[in-house]
Amino acid sequence: MSEKRKSQAKLIRLFRKVHRTTGALLFIFFFLISVTGFLLGIKKHSGGVILPDTKIGSSTQLSKFLPLDSLQKNASKYMSDYLKETIAIEIDRIDVRPEKGIVKFTFKSNFYELQLDGASGELLQIDFRRSDVIEKIHDGSIVDYYLGLKSGIFKLFYTIIMSLALMVFTITGFWLWYGPKKMRKS
Repeated sequence: MSEKRKSQAKLIRLFRKVHRTTGALLFIFFFLISVTGFLLGIKKHSGGVILPDTKIGSSTQLSKFLPLDSLQKNASKYMSDYLKETIAIEIDRIDVRPEKGIVKFTFKSNFYELQLDGASGELLQIDFRRSDVIEKIHDGSIVDYYLGLKSGIFKLFYTIIMSLALMVFTITGFWLWYGPKKMRKS
């Protein structure tokens, strides 16, 4: 066997070992990312199971909507009543949907979504946003959320490790496919 061929065979063995070891160590994480990615991809087509369906309000004219601060007060009251909590509930996002006549509210301390009729301020729906939990699992921020890490350090570390691992898999996987072809030609 030529020196060049021995060198290529050695490189293929090294890449196979790196590929196998990385795969074994990170299998559960890649599995979670693939399953959660799939679920996030179909969330709007899940019939309200993953992401709550959007209700329809009484008016699609934004000029007929109540002021945002009034809607926010209503949302906080409805959510407090629903959760039977006396502490103030902090709103994370407000999503105004004029074409549907509604305003959606999400909260920092839980995974619920509340939908109000934009014109009347009446409660249309309170539902659990499984998609938010799935997203936090997908990107690793679920650990930051439950440990109360506002910096998002775990998500950052997790993202760096998983993206580097995916690059290693791509490179070693390509070489495991291409290397033997190249060896046969030489």
